[in-house]
Amino acid sequence: MRERAHTLAPALAAQLSVKDVTKSYGPRTLLDQVSFTVRPGERVAVIGENGAGKSTLLRLLAGAETPDDGEVTVVFPGGSGHLTQTPVLEPDRTVQDAVDHALAPLRAVERGLRAAEERLGEASEAELAAYGDLLTAYEQRDGYRADARVDAAMHGLGLTGVTRDRLLGSLSGGEQSRLALACVLVADPELLLLDEPTNHLDAAAVHWLEERLRAHRGTVVAVTHDRPFIERIATTILEVDRDTRSVHRYGDGWDGYRAAKAAARRRAEQAHTEWLDEVARTEELLEAAGRRLSTTGGDPRQGFGKHRRSHAAKLGGQVRAVRERLARLRRAPVPAPPEPLRFTAAPATAGGDRPPAAPALAELEEVTVGERLRLDGRLTIEPGQRLLVTGENGAGKSTLLRVLAGDLEPDTGSVRRPAAVGHLPQELPVRTGRLPLLAAFAARRPGPLEEHRDTLLSLGLFHEEDLAVPVAALSAGQQRRLQIARLVTRPADLLVLDEPTNHVALDLVEDLETALAAYPGAVVAVSHDRGFRARFPGERLRLRDGRRV
Repeated sequence: MRERAHTLAPALAAQLSVKDVTKSYGPRTLLDQVSFTVRPGERVAVIGENGAGKSTLLRLLAGAETPDDGEVTVVFPGGSGHLTQTPVLEPDRTVQDAVDHALAPLRAVERGLRAAEERLGEASEAELAAYGDLLTAYEQRDGYRADARVDAAMHGLGLTGVTRDRLLGSLSGGEQSRLALACVLVADPELLLLDEPTNHLDAAAVHWLEERLRAHRGTVVAVTHDRPFIERIATTILEVDRDTRSVHRYGDGWDGYRAAKAAARRRAEQAHTEWLDEVARTEELLEAAGRRLSTTGGDPRQGFGKHRRSHAAKLGGQVRAVRERLARLRRAPVPAPPEPLRFTAAPATAGGDRPPAAPALAELEEVTVGERLRLDGRLTIEPGQRLLVTGENGAGKSTLLRVLAGDLEPDTGSVRRPAAVGHLPQELPVRTGRLPLLAAFAARRPGPLEEHRDTLLSLGLFHEEDLAVPVAALSAGQQRRLQIARLVTRPADLLVLDEPTNHVALDLVEDLETALAAYPGAVVAVSHDRGFRARFPGERLRLRDGRRV
Protein backbone atom coordinates (compact mmCIF):
# COMPACT_ATOMS: atom_id res chain seq x y z
CA MET A 1 0.00 0.00 0.00
CA ARG A 2 1.26 3.47 -0.79
CA GLU A 3 2.30 5.71 2.03
CA ARG A 4 -0.51 8.02 3.06
CA ALA A 5 0.27 11.69 3.40
CA HIS A 6 -1.30 15.14 3.64
CA THR A 7 1.34 17.82 3.23
CA LEU A 8 0.80 21.34 4.54
CA ALA A 9 4.40 22.45 4.57
CA PRO A 10 5.65 25.97 3.88
CA ALA A 11 7.13 26.51 0.46
CA LEU A 12 7.95 29.32 -1.92
CA ALA A 13 5.44 28.27 -4.56
CA ALA A 14 1.79 27.36 -4.11
CA GLN A 15 0.86 23.81 -4.98
CA LEU A 16 -2.27 21.64 -4.90
CA SER A 17 -2.13 18.08 -6.17
CA VAL A 18 -3.88 14.78 -5.54
CA LYS A 19 -2.11 11.55 -6.51
CA ASP A 20 -3.69 8.07 -6.53
CA VAL A 21 -6.06 8.94 -3.68
CA THR A 22 -8.62 6.42 -2.45
CA LYS A 23 -11.25 7.15 0.19
CA SER A 24 -13.87 4.76 1.54
CA TYR A 25 -16.40 4.74 4.36
CA GLY A 26 -16.93 1.15 5.39
CA PRO A 27 -17.86 -0.83 2.26
CA ARG A 28 -18.57 2.35 0.25
CA THR A 29 -15.70 3.62 -1.89
CA LEU A 30 -16.25 7.22 -2.98
CA LEU A 31 -12.89 7.97 -4.57
CA ASP A 32 -10.70 5.33 -6.20
CA GLN A 33 -7.13 6.10 -7.35
CA VAL A 34 -7.96 9.76 -8.05
CA SER A 35 -5.27 12.08 -9.41
CA PHE A 36 -5.42 15.72 -10.52
CA THR A 37 -3.66 19.06 -10.12
CA VAL A 38 -5.00 22.56 -9.53
CA ARG A 39 -2.75 25.36 -10.73
CA PRO A 40 -2.21 28.47 -8.56
CA GLY A 41 -4.71 31.19 -9.36
CA GLU A 42 -7.35 28.88 -10.83
CA ARG A 43 -10.99 29.16 -9.81
CA VAL A 44 -12.31 25.61 -9.76
CA ALA A 45 -15.94 24.48 -9.52
CA VAL A 46 -16.40 20.94 -8.19
CA ILE A 47 -19.59 19.36 -9.51
CA GLY A 48 -21.22 15.93 -9.53
CA GLU A 49 -24.21 13.91 -8.41
CA ASN A 50 -25.34 14.13 -4.78
CA GLY A 51 -23.34 11.62 -2.75
CA ALA A 52 -20.55 11.32 -5.32
CA GLY A 53 -17.90 12.53 -2.86
CA LYS A 54 -17.53 16.26 -3.57
CA SER A 55 -17.58 17.39 0.07
CA THR A 56 -15.31 14.47 0.95
CA LEU A 57 -12.83 15.67 -1.66
CA LEU A 58 -12.92 19.19 -0.20
CA ARG A 59 -12.33 17.85 3.33
CA LEU A 60 -9.31 15.91 2.03
CA LEU A 61 -7.91 19.10 0.49
CA ALA A 62 -8.51 20.96 3.75
CA GLY A 63 -6.77 18.28 5.81
CA ALA A 64 -9.97 17.64 7.78
CA GLU A 65 -9.78 14.00 6.64
CA THR A 66 -6.97 11.78 5.44
CA PRO A 67 -7.04 9.46 2.41
CA ASP A 68 -7.01 5.70 2.86
CA ASP A 69 -4.33 5.57 0.19
CA GLY A 70 -2.44 8.05 -1.97
CA GLU A 71 -1.18 11.54 -1.34
CA VAL A 72 -2.76 14.97 -1.04
CA THR A 73 -0.31 17.87 -1.28
CA VAL A 74 -1.51 21.35 -0.35
CA VAL A 75 1.16 24.06 -0.12
CA PHE A 76 -0.04 27.67 0.13
CA PRO A 77 2.21 30.15 1.96
CA GLY A 78 -0.75 32.51 2.38
CA GLY A 79 -2.78 29.86 4.22
CA SER A 80 -6.09 28.20 3.42
CA GLY A 81 -9.69 28.60 4.57
CA HIS A 82 -12.41 25.94 4.52
CA LEU A 83 -16.17 26.59 4.49
CA THR A 84 -18.10 23.41 5.26
CA GLN A 85 -21.51 22.78 3.71
CA THR A 86 -23.29 22.83 7.08
CA PRO A 87 -21.14 24.96 9.42
CA VAL A 88 -21.31 24.18 13.13
CA LEU A 89 -20.76 27.22 15.38
CA GLU A 90 -20.56 27.14 19.17
CA PRO A 91 -23.97 28.45 20.30
CA ASP A 92 -22.73 30.16 23.47
CA ARG A 93 -20.11 32.26 21.64
CA THR A 94 -20.77 35.64 20.06
CA VAL A 95 -20.46 36.91 16.52
CA GLN A 96 -17.36 38.87 17.56
CA ASP A 97 -15.83 35.66 18.96
CA ALA A 98 -16.32 34.00 15.56
CA VAL A 99 -14.67 36.93 13.76
CA ASP A 100 -11.76 36.99 16.23
CA HIS A 101 -11.24 33.26 15.78
CA ALA A 102 -11.14 33.68 12.00
CA LEU A 103 -8.54 36.45 12.30
CA ALA A 104 -6.50 34.73 15.04
CA PRO A 105 -3.51 33.79 12.80
CA LEU A 106 -3.38 37.32 11.42
CA ARG A 107 -3.67 38.82 14.91
CA ALA A 108 -0.77 36.60 16.03
CA VAL A 109 1.41 38.03 13.23
CA GLU A 110 0.30 41.53 14.22
CA ARG A 111 1.31 40.96 17.85
CA GLY A 112 4.68 39.65 16.68
CA LEU A 113 5.16 42.80 14.60
CA ARG A 114 4.34 45.10 17.53
CA ALA A 115 6.72 43.25 19.82
CA ALA A 116 9.50 43.36 17.21
CA GLU A 117 8.94 47.09 16.60
CA GLU A 118 9.54 47.83 20.27
CA ARG A 119 13.02 46.24 19.97
CA LEU A 120 14.01 47.70 16.59
CA GLY A 121 16.45 50.22 18.10
CA GLU A 122 18.68 47.47 19.47
CA ALA A 123 17.75 44.63 17.11
CA SER A 124 20.38 42.31 15.70
CA GLU A 125 20.60 41.49 11.99
CA ALA A 126 18.76 38.21 12.60
CA GLU A 127 15.98 40.03 14.47
CA LEU A 128 15.71 42.61 11.69
CA ALA A 129 15.42 39.82 9.13
CA ALA A 130 12.72 38.13 11.24
CA TYR A 131 10.86 41.45 11.47
CA GLY A 132 11.06 41.80 7.69
CA ASP A 133 9.61 38.31 7.23
CA LEU A 134 6.74 39.12 9.62
CA LEU A 135 6.03 42.39 7.83
CA THR A 136 6.01 40.67 4.43
CA ALA A 137 3.63 37.98 5.68
CA TYR A 138 1.33 40.59 7.21
CA GLU A 139 1.25 42.67 4.03
CA GLN A 140 0.68 39.60 1.84
CA ARG A 141 -2.40 38.80 3.94
CA ASP A 142 -3.50 42.45 3.63
CA GLY A 143 -3.44 42.75 7.42
CA TYR A 144 -3.86 46.52 7.49
CA ARG A 145 -7.31 46.16 5.91
CA ALA A 146 -8.52 43.25 8.04
CA ASP A 147 -11.12 45.25 9.98
CA ALA A 148 -12.34 46.91 6.79
CA ARG A 149 -12.73 43.45 5.23
CA VAL A 150 -14.88 42.36 8.17
CA ASP A 151 -17.23 45.31 7.66
CA ALA A 152 -17.33 44.74 3.88
CA ALA A 153 -18.08 41.02 4.23
CA MET A 154 -20.80 41.56 6.84
CA HIS A 155 -22.42 44.16 4.62
CA GLY A 156 -21.98 42.25 1.37
CA LEU A 157 -23.46 39.05 2.82
CA GLY A 158 -26.49 40.76 4.34
CA LEU A 159 -25.38 40.64 7.98
CA THR A 160 -25.41 44.35 8.80
CA GLY A 161 -28.38 43.82 11.11
CA VAL A 162 -26.51 41.21 13.14
CA THR A 163 -24.73 42.87 16.06
CA ARG A 164 -21.31 41.65 17.17
CA ASP A 165 -22.60 40.74 20.66
CA ARG A 166 -25.29 38.35 19.32
CA LEU A 167 -24.98 34.78 20.52
CA LEU A 168 -24.35 32.38 17.66
CA GLY A 169 -27.10 30.10 18.95
CA SER A 170 -29.63 32.90 18.38
CA LEU A 171 -28.83 33.15 14.65
CA SER A 172 -30.92 31.40 12.03
CA GLY A 173 -29.36 28.61 9.99
CA GLY A 174 -28.99 30.96 7.04
CA GLU A 175 -27.36 33.65 9.19
CA GLN A 176 -24.92 31.11 10.62
CA SER A 177 -23.97 29.94 7.13
CA ARG A 178 -23.41 33.50 5.92
CA LEU A 179 -21.37 34.36 9.02
CA ALA A 180 -19.21 31.27 8.51
CA LEU A 181 -18.61 32.34 4.90
CA ALA A 182 -17.76 35.89 6.02
CA CYS A 183 -15.23 34.54 8.54
CA VAL A 184 -13.47 32.48 5.89
CA LEU A 185 -13.29 35.46 3.53
CA VAL A 186 -12.11 38.09 6.06
CA ALA A 187 -9.03 36.01 6.88
CA ASP A 188 -8.14 36.39 3.18
CA PRO A 189 -6.29 33.07 2.83
CA GLU A 190 -4.48 32.29 -0.41
CA LEU A 191 -6.52 29.09 -0.90
CA LEU A 192 -10.30 29.21 -0.48
CA LEU A 193 -12.09 25.84 -0.13
CA LEU A 194 -15.83 26.58 -0.23
CA ASP A 195 -18.68 24.05 0.02
CA GLU A 196 -21.94 25.39 -1.45
CA PRO A 197 -21.07 29.04 -0.74
CA THR A 198 -24.18 30.48 -2.44
CA ASN A 199 -26.67 28.57 -0.27
CA HIS A 200 -28.72 31.02 1.83
CA LEU A 201 -27.54 34.06 -0.17
CA ASP A 202 -29.92 36.51 -1.80
CA ALA A 203 -29.19 37.99 -5.23
CA ALA A 204 -27.22 40.96 -3.88
CA ALA A 205 -25.07 38.74 -1.66
CA VAL A 206 -24.37 36.28 -4.50
CA HIS A 207 -23.29 39.16 -6.75
CA TRP A 208 -20.99 40.49 -4.00
CA LEU A 209 -19.48 37.03 -3.49
CA GLU A 210 -18.91 36.53 -7.22
CA GLU A 211 -17.08 39.84 -7.49
CA ARG A 212 -15.06 39.03 -4.36
CA LEU A 213 -13.96 35.65 -5.73
CA ARG A 214 -13.19 37.00 -9.21
CA ALA A 215 -10.88 39.55 -7.57
CA HIS A 216 -9.27 36.97 -5.23
CA ARG A 217 -5.50 36.92 -5.66
CA GLY A 218 -5.18 33.24 -4.83
CA THR A 219 -6.85 29.94 -5.70
CA VAL A 220 -10.52 29.03 -5.25
CA VAL A 221 -11.97 25.51 -5.12
CA ALA A 222 -15.77 25.58 -4.65
CA VAL A 223 -18.30 22.75 -4.52
CA THR A 224 -21.48 24.16 -6.01
CA HIS A 225 -24.73 23.30 -7.77
CA ASP A 226 -25.35 26.93 -8.75
CA ARG A 227 -25.00 27.05 -12.53
CA PRO A 228 -24.99 30.88 -12.94
CA PHE A 229 -22.34 31.04 -10.20
CA ILE A 230 -20.24 28.45 -12.06
CA GLU A 231 -20.60 30.38 -15.30
CA ARG A 232 -19.49 33.59 -13.60
CA ILE A 233 -16.47 32.46 -11.59
CA ALA A 234 -15.14 29.06 -12.75
CA THR A 235 -12.10 28.78 -15.00
CA THR A 236 -11.88 25.01 -14.47
CA ILE A 237 -14.37 22.23 -13.69
CA LEU A 238 -13.65 19.12 -11.62
CA GLU A 239 -16.42 16.54 -11.99
CA VAL A 240 -16.64 13.81 -9.35
CA ASP A 241 -18.05 10.76 -11.16
CA ARG A 242 -20.03 8.50 -8.86
CA ASP A 243 -20.14 5.59 -11.33
CA THR A 244 -16.38 5.38 -11.87
CA ARG A 245 -15.39 6.88 -8.47
CA SER A 246 -13.02 9.16 -10.32
CA VAL A 247 -12.46 12.88 -10.86
CA HIS A 248 -12.31 14.38 -14.35
CA ARG A 249 -10.80 17.78 -15.06
CA TYR A 250 -12.21 20.12 -17.74
CA GLY A 251 -10.72 23.44 -18.82
CA ASP A 252 -12.39 26.50 -20.33
CA GLY A 253 -15.03 26.88 -17.62
CA TRP A 254 -18.64 25.75 -17.86
CA ASP A 255 -18.90 25.99 -21.66
CA GLY A 256 -15.76 23.93 -22.09
CA TYR A 257 -17.09 21.33 -19.67
CA ARG A 258 -20.45 21.02 -21.44
CA ALA A 259 -18.81 20.66 -24.86
CA ALA A 260 -16.25 18.09 -23.68
CA LYS A 261 -18.86 16.16 -21.72
CA ALA A 262 -21.22 15.97 -24.70
CA ALA A 263 -18.39 14.83 -26.99
CA ALA A 264 -17.31 12.14 -24.52
CA ARG A 265 -20.87 10.83 -24.26
CA ARG A 266 -21.20 10.68 -28.04
CA ARG A 267 -17.95 8.69 -28.23
CA ALA A 268 -19.14 6.30 -25.52
CA GLU A 269 -22.50 5.80 -27.23
CA GLN A 270 -20.78 5.19 -30.58
CA ALA A 271 -18.38 2.64 -29.05
CA HIS A 272 -21.28 0.82 -27.37
CA THR A 273 -23.27 0.77 -30.62
CA GLU A 274 -20.30 -0.57 -32.55
CA TRP A 275 -19.80 -3.33 -29.96
CA LEU A 276 -23.48 -4.31 -30.17
CA ASP A 277 -23.28 -4.39 -33.99
CA GLU A 278 -20.15 -6.52 -33.89
CA VAL A 279 -21.76 -8.99 -31.46
CA ALA A 280 -24.84 -9.21 -33.70
CA ARG A 281 -22.72 -9.79 -36.85
CA THR A 282 -20.64 -12.45 -35.10
CA GLU A 283 -23.76 -14.23 -33.85
CA GLU A 284 -25.13 -14.26 -37.42
CA LEU A 285 -21.84 -15.69 -38.73
CA LEU A 286 -21.88 -18.38 -36.05
CA GLU A 287 -25.46 -19.32 -36.86
CA ALA A 288 -24.73 -19.49 -40.63
CA ALA A 289 -21.57 -21.54 -40.13
CA GLY A 290 -23.45 -23.89 -37.81
CA ARG A 291 -26.15 -24.43 -40.42
CA ARG A 292 -23.58 -25.24 -43.09
CA LEU A 293 -21.80 -27.65 -40.79
CA SER A 294 -25.05 -29.45 -39.93
CA THR A 295 -25.74 -30.14 -43.62
CA THR A 296 -22.27 -31.53 -44.37
CA GLY A 297 -22.59 -34.88 -46.10
CA GLY A 298 -25.98 -34.29 -47.63
CA ASP A 299 -24.80 -32.42 -50.74
CA PRO A 300 -23.01 -34.39 -53.56
CA ARG A 301 -21.17 -31.20 -54.55
CA GLN A 302 -19.19 -31.42 -51.30
CA GLY A 303 -17.30 -34.42 -52.72
CA PHE A 304 -16.70 -37.86 -51.31
CA GLY A 305 -14.30 -39.53 -48.91
CA LYS A 306 -11.38 -37.42 -47.74
CA HIS A 307 -12.63 -34.40 -49.69
CA ARG A 308 -15.85 -34.43 -47.72
CA ARG A 309 -13.93 -34.84 -44.44
CA SER A 310 -11.67 -31.94 -45.40
CA HIS A 311 -14.66 -29.71 -46.09
CA ALA A 312 -16.26 -30.61 -42.73
CA ALA A 313 -12.99 -29.93 -40.89
CA LYS A 314 -12.69 -26.54 -42.57
CA LEU A 315 -16.26 -25.64 -41.57
CA GLY A 316 -15.63 -26.87 -38.01
CA GLY A 317 -12.55 -24.66 -37.78
CA GLN A 318 -14.57 -21.66 -38.94
CA VAL A 319 -17.25 -22.36 -36.34
CA ARG A 320 -14.62 -22.60 -33.56
CA ALA A 321 -12.99 -19.35 -34.68
CA VAL A 322 -16.33 -17.51 -34.72
CA ARG A 323 -17.25 -18.91 -31.30
CA GLU A 324 -13.92 -17.77 -29.87
CA ARG A 325 -14.40 -14.28 -31.32
CA LEU A 326 -17.92 -14.08 -29.85
CA ALA A 327 -16.60 -15.21 -26.46
CA ARG A 328 -13.90 -12.50 -26.55
CA LEU A 329 -16.48 -9.84 -27.37
CA ARG A 330 -18.71 -10.93 -24.51
CA ARG A 331 -15.79 -11.08 -22.07
CA ALA A 332 -14.94 -7.46 -22.84
CA PRO A 333 -18.27 -5.69 -23.27
CA VAL A 334 -18.38 -1.98 -24.07
CA PRO A 335 -21.05 -0.62 -21.72
CA ALA A 336 -23.47 2.09 -22.63
CA PRO A 337 -22.74 5.40 -20.88
CA PRO A 338 -24.50 5.32 -17.49
CA GLU A 339 -27.83 7.07 -17.24
CA PRO A 340 -28.01 9.64 -14.44
CA LEU A 341 -30.70 9.44 -11.79
CA ARG A 342 -33.85 11.17 -13.01
CA PHE A 343 -36.53 12.35 -10.64
CA THR A 344 -39.82 11.27 -12.21
CA ALA A 345 -42.30 11.54 -9.35
CA ALA A 346 -45.48 13.57 -9.64
CA PRO A 347 -46.66 14.97 -6.28
CA ALA A 348 -50.34 14.15 -5.66
CA THR A 349 -53.02 16.25 -4.03
CA ALA A 350 -54.90 15.03 -0.96
CA GLY A 351 -58.36 16.30 -1.88
CA GLY A 352 -58.60 15.09 -5.47
CA ASP A 353 -60.15 17.39 -8.07
CA ARG A 354 -61.52 20.49 -6.38
CA PRO A 355 -64.48 22.39 -7.83
CA PRO A 356 -63.84 25.94 -9.06
CA ALA A 357 -65.63 27.37 -6.01
CA ALA A 358 -63.54 25.40 -3.51
CA PRO A 359 -62.51 27.32 -0.36
CA ALA A 360 -59.03 28.74 0.09
CA LEU A 361 -56.29 26.29 1.06
CA ALA A 362 -54.81 28.71 3.60
CA GLU A 363 -55.65 32.14 4.91
CA LEU A 364 -53.50 34.43 7.10
CA GLU A 365 -54.87 37.65 8.56
CA GLU A 366 -52.95 40.37 10.47
CA VAL A 367 -50.24 37.89 11.39
CA THR A 368 -47.18 38.98 13.39
CA VAL A 369 -44.17 37.01 14.66
CA GLY A 370 -42.01 39.21 16.85
CA GLU A 371 -40.12 41.71 14.71
CA ARG A 372 -39.58 39.13 11.97
CA LEU A 373 -43.01 39.22 10.34
CA ARG A 374 -45.77 41.84 10.33
CA LEU A 375 -48.27 40.88 7.66
CA ASP A 376 -50.92 43.57 7.35
CA GLY A 377 -54.27 42.55 5.92
CA ARG A 378 -55.05 39.12 4.55
CA LEU A 379 -53.00 36.61 2.56
CA THR A 380 -55.02 33.89 0.82
CA ILE A 381 -53.68 30.84 -1.00
CA GLU A 382 -56.15 29.52 -3.59
CA PRO A 383 -56.26 26.02 -5.13
CA GLY A 384 -53.68 25.67 -7.89
CA GLN A 385 -52.05 29.02 -7.10
CA ARG A 386 -48.32 29.63 -7.61
CA LEU A 387 -46.68 32.18 -5.30
CA LEU A 388 -42.98 33.04 -5.06
CA VAL A 389 -42.02 34.94 -1.90
CA THR A 390 -39.02 37.19 -2.50
CA GLY A 391 -36.91 39.62 -0.50
CA GLU A 392 -33.44 40.09 0.91
CA ASN A 393 -31.93 37.90 3.60
CA GLY A 394 -33.75 38.50 6.87
CA ALA A 395 -36.88 39.88 5.19
CA GLY A 396 -39.14 37.31 6.90
CA LYS A 397 -39.61 34.84 4.04
CA SER A 398 -38.86 31.64 5.95
CA THR A 399 -40.90 32.86 8.90
CA LEU A 400 -43.92 33.36 6.64
CA LEU A 401 -43.52 29.87 5.16
CA ARG A 402 -43.25 28.28 8.60
CA VAL A 403 -46.48 29.97 9.64
CA LEU A 404 -48.18 28.79 6.43
CA ALA A 405 -47.00 25.23 7.03
CA GLY A 406 -48.11 25.18 10.67
CA ASP A 407 -44.53 24.82 11.92
CA LEU A 408 -44.66 28.18 13.74
CA GLU A 409 -47.57 29.79 15.58
CA PRO A 410 -47.88 33.57 15.17
CA ASP A 411 -47.86 35.93 18.14
CA THR A 412 -50.97 37.68 16.88
CA GLY A 413 -53.43 37.29 14.03
CA SER A 414 -55.34 34.31 12.70
CA VAL A 415 -54.36 31.37 10.50
CA ARG A 416 -56.74 29.00 8.72
CA ARG A 417 -55.36 26.07 6.81
CA PRO A 418 -58.09 23.51 6.05
CA ALA A 419 -56.00 21.80 3.35
CA ALA A 420 -53.30 19.16 3.69
CA VAL A 421 -49.94 20.95 3.59
CA GLY A 422 -46.56 19.52 2.59
CA HIS A 423 -43.58 21.46 3.95
CA LEU A 424 -39.96 21.36 2.76
CA PRO A 425 -38.00 23.38 5.35
CA GLN A 426 -34.88 25.33 4.50
CA GLU A 427 -32.64 23.55 6.98
CA LEU A 428 -31.51 19.96 7.04
CA PRO A 429 -32.34 18.03 10.22
CA VAL A 430 -29.87 18.75 13.02
CA ARG A 431 -30.17 15.18 14.29
CA THR A 432 -30.13 12.62 11.52
CA GLY A 433 -30.05 9.40 13.56
CA ARG A 434 -28.49 6.04 12.71
CA LEU A 435 -31.37 4.51 10.78
CA PRO A 436 -30.53 3.32 7.25
CA LEU A 437 -31.95 5.43 4.45
CA LEU A 438 -34.78 3.01 3.60
CA ALA A 439 -35.86 2.59 7.23
CA ALA A 440 -35.82 6.38 7.73
CA PHE A 441 -38.02 6.85 4.64
CA ALA A 442 -40.45 4.12 5.81
CA ALA A 443 -40.67 5.37 9.40
CA ARG A 444 -44.28 5.87 10.55
CA ARG A 445 -45.61 4.59 7.22
CA PRO A 446 -47.86 1.51 7.04
CA GLY A 447 -46.90 -1.53 4.99
CA PRO A 448 -43.88 -3.83 4.60
CA LEU A 449 -40.37 -2.43 4.12
CA GLU A 450 -40.04 -3.96 0.62
CA GLU A 451 -43.05 -2.01 -0.56
CA HIS A 452 -41.41 1.23 0.56
CA ARG A 453 -38.17 0.13 -1.08
CA ASP A 454 -39.89 -0.05 -4.46
CA THR A 455 -41.58 3.31 -3.88
CA LEU A 456 -38.34 5.05 -2.96
CA LEU A 457 -36.35 3.62 -5.86
CA SER A 458 -39.13 4.49 -8.31
CA LEU A 459 -38.67 8.20 -7.51
CA GLY A 460 -35.27 8.28 -9.20
CA LEU A 461 -33.61 9.99 -6.23
CA PHE A 462 -31.37 7.17 -4.99
CA HIS A 463 -29.38 4.19 -6.18
CA GLU A 464 -30.17 0.79 -4.71
CA GLU A 465 -26.83 0.68 -2.89
CA ASP A 466 -27.78 3.88 -1.03
CA LEU A 467 -30.71 2.27 0.80
CA ALA A 468 -28.62 0.60 3.52
CA VAL A 469 -26.47 3.67 4.23
CA PRO A 470 -27.20 5.34 7.62
CA VAL A 471 -28.80 8.75 7.19
CA ALA A 472 -26.01 10.30 9.27
CA ALA A 473 -23.50 9.07 6.65
CA LEU A 474 -25.40 10.57 3.71
CA SER A 475 -24.17 13.76 2.08
CA ALA A 476 -26.13 16.97 2.61
CA GLY A 477 -27.48 16.63 -0.94
CA GLN A 478 -28.67 13.08 -0.27
CA GLN A 479 -30.34 14.18 2.97
CA ARG A 480 -32.12 16.88 0.98
CA ARG A 481 -33.26 14.19 -1.49
CA LEU A 482 -34.68 12.20 1.42
CA GLN A 483 -36.68 15.26 2.49
CA ILE A 484 -37.99 15.61 -1.07
CA ALA A 485 -38.87 11.89 -1.21
CA ARG A 486 -40.91 12.19 1.98
CA LEU A 487 -42.63 15.32 0.68
CA VAL A 488 -43.74 13.98 -2.71
CA THR A 489 -45.01 10.64 -1.38
CA ARG A 490 -47.47 12.26 1.04
CA PRO A 491 -50.47 13.75 -0.78
CA ALA A 492 -50.95 17.47 -0.14
CA ASP A 493 -53.05 20.24 -1.64
CA LEU A 494 -50.49 22.92 -0.80
CA LEU A 495 -46.70 22.55 -1.06
CA VAL A 496 -44.64 25.04 0.97
CA LEU A 497 -41.06 24.94 -0.30
CA ASP A 498 -38.22 26.84 1.40
CA GLU A 499 -35.10 26.89 -0.78
CA PRO A 500 -35.99 23.60 -2.53
CA THR A 501 -32.85 23.62 -4.69
CA ASN A 502 -30.37 23.97 -1.80
CA HIS A 503 -27.76 21.16 -1.78
CA VAL A 504 -29.20 19.33 -4.82
CA ALA A 505 -27.49 18.55 -8.14
CA LEU A 506 -28.23 20.55 -11.28
CA ASP A 507 -30.14 17.77 -13.04
CA LEU A 508 -32.47 17.28 -10.07
CA VAL A 509 -33.35 20.99 -10.06
CA GLU A 510 -34.63 20.71 -13.64
CA ASP A 511 -36.57 17.51 -12.84
CA LEU A 512 -38.08 19.12 -9.74
CA GLU A 513 -39.26 22.10 -11.75
CA THR A 514 -40.90 19.74 -14.26
CA ALA A 515 -42.69 17.85 -11.46
CA LEU A 516 -43.95 21.08 -9.90
CA ALA A 517 -45.25 22.30 -13.26
CA ALA A 518 -47.43 19.17 -13.50
CA TYR A 519 -48.60 19.32 -9.87
CA PRO A 520 -52.29 20.35 -9.72
CA GLY A 521 -52.11 21.74 -6.17
CA ALA A 522 -50.87 25.11 -4.97
CA VAL A 523 -47.18 25.95 -4.47
CA VAL A 524 -45.68 28.66 -2.26
CA ALA A 525 -41.90 28.84 -2.58
CA VAL A 526 -38.88 30.81 -1.44
CA SER A 527 -35.71 30.50 -3.48
CA HIS A 528 -32.47 32.38 -4.02
CA ASP A 529 -31.71 30.16 -7.02
CA ARG A 530 -31.67 32.61 -9.92
CA GLY A 531 -32.69 30.03 -12.53
CA PHE A 532 -35.51 28.63 -10.38
CA ARG A 533 -36.87 32.13 -9.72
CA ALA A 534 -36.70 33.13 -13.39
CA ARG A 535 -38.65 30.04 -14.48
CA PHE A 536 -41.16 30.02 -11.61
CA PRO A 537 -44.66 30.86 -12.92
CA GLY A 538 -47.30 32.83 -11.06
CA GLU A 539 -47.39 35.72 -8.63
CA ARG A 540 -44.63 37.36 -6.56
CA LEU A 541 -44.92 38.53 -2.96
CA ARG A 542 -42.02 40.75 -1.90
CA LEU A 543 -41.16 41.24 1.77
CA ARG A 544 -38.94 43.85 3.39
CA ASP A 545 -38.32 43.89 7.13
CA GLY A 546 -41.18 41.44 7.59
CA ARG A 547 -43.73 43.56 5.71
CA ARG A 548 -45.30 43.35 2.27
CA VAL A 549 -43.83 45.76 -0.24
